[in-house]
Amino acid sequence: MTQISKPKVIQNYEKLTLEIQEQLKLYYPDGYIDNLIEFTNSKGELVSALPFETDEKIYMVRMSIRKALELIEEDSDYDEDGVLLSNRREKYEDKYADVDYLFSEDDEDDDD
Repeated sequence: MTQISKPKVIQNYEKLTLEIQEQLKLYYPDGYIDNLIEFTNSKGELVSALPFETDEKIYMVRMSIRKALELIEEDSDYDEDGVLLSNRREKYEDKYADVDYLFSEDDEDDDD
């Protein structure tokens, strides 16, 4: 089976579309800080980013630990503990129900 490689995009959070920002919230409902990775960019610089893969692209959302904390603290979709509010989560789950890459098969069995 031939696998087609997706384009990799390094982008600032603020430049993402609203849809991708909302999908990030669903994908990382407990905040971003624990999911940041570091890699060396094409200029040889160490970069901190949040990985996010869609059907079309692999995003590396450029952000520092400080930026990751600020985004969650300033976002009214998250509670004081940095967890996505259940009513917002339901809203986004309904809005993006047809987006397969957001939901793994494990998520569908979370009736516990």
